[in-house]
Amino acid sequence: MTKNPIINALAGLLYIVFVVSLLYYAPKSVDKIKSIFIPIAMLSLFVFSAASMGYLFLYQPLQLFLEGEKKKSVDLFLKTLTAFAISAVILVLIGLYLTARL
Repeated sequence: MTKNPIINALAGLLYIVFVVSLLYYAPKSVDKIKSIFIPIAMLSLFVFSAASMGYLFLYQPLQLFLEGEKKKSVDLFLKTLTAFAISAVILVLIGLYLTARL
């Protein structure tokens, strides 16, 4: 990704919003399907999500670490986590506010 922790965090948050939206709206159109493929799909989604978030949050810090810039590496990782936490809390608070007003 980038060396901008805010962009990395927002990319992770957008990915989560996309996946949750897909999981929220898909069952309404598919109904209840009993199949072994649902657990397979869910586990595959979990593995893909872990790999994607690992890439978004760890790629640049690992690159910096391997280049010998350990302090920059840790700073970027912690700033990315902080930006992600703050943006996730803001998104949840907005969601709670909008839900309460309906």
